[in-house]
Amino acid sequence: MAQRLKEAREYLELQQDEVAKELGVPRTAISLIESGQRKVEALELQRLARLYQRPVGYFTGEESEDVGVPPQVAHLARAASKLSARDRDELARFADYLNARSRSEKE
Repeated sequence: MAQRLKEAREYLELQQDEVAKELGVPRTAISLIESGQRKVEALELQRLARLYQRPVGYFTGEESEDVGVPPQVAHLARAASKLSARDRDELARFADYLNARSRSEKE
């Protein structure tokens, strides 16, 4: 669990200080959790899962990574979830444009 928590934080490019502030704990608590020297309370795990945009089961080993979704696509989905509705619409239009361009290049 410790390794998955650390990898999720690093993947989102969050610093331990930022996570600690969000959870209301000292930075050293995050460091100890990620090194396996401190247990994670259930409420902390729920908050970490929400912050890291993963299901709790991913960290407990009950669920695996998203199967069949390339890491780049998962990253785009997480990034897009932070955008405004207007920006997500624009991103969708850009994706449609890229798909159309790709189809025309194949013809």
